[in-house]
Amino acid sequence: MATQNTSAGAEFSNILIEHTTDIVSSYLANNSLGANEVSSLIKSVYASLESLGVPEDEPRPVPAVPIRSSVRREFIVCLEDGKKMKMLKRHLMTEHGLTPDEYRGRWELPSDYPMVPPDYAAKRRDLAKKIGLGRKSGQKRGQRKKTENGD
Repeated sequence: MATQNTSAGAEFSNILIEHTTDIVSSYLANNSLGANEVSSLIKSVYASLESLGVPEDEPRPVPAVPIRSSVRREFIVCLEDGKKMKMLKRHLMTEHGLTPDEYRGRWELPSDYPMVPPDYAAKRRDLAKKIGLGRKSGQKRGQRKKTENGD
């Protein structure tokens, strides 16, 4: 394997050297070799470890549906399994063991990628306003907080 100039290549090379040192040290602790044989042992062990290669990165997952078409007005499609959902957060945790942030990271989605469809979010927002959520106690519906200048 050719020496790489990347940090991953340098890190791999350092790991090979550490493992080669450990293996050769252990071997020499139990066996006696001449000085010229030690260098060939080191080269042989290093070459053997190097031939094992770098572990390959995991293949990039393929979404069940195209990312662009995963958010619809009335539902959201899970990219993991293609199921149509009203609320994706619970499904992700129970079925796939993922938090919304892990899901977004796995699929390289923006941080504002929704976990509920737009129509459902609007419906819940209207319901919350209707029952008075988000208002301070004592403030009635439709009233705004008065400012100092009377506006």
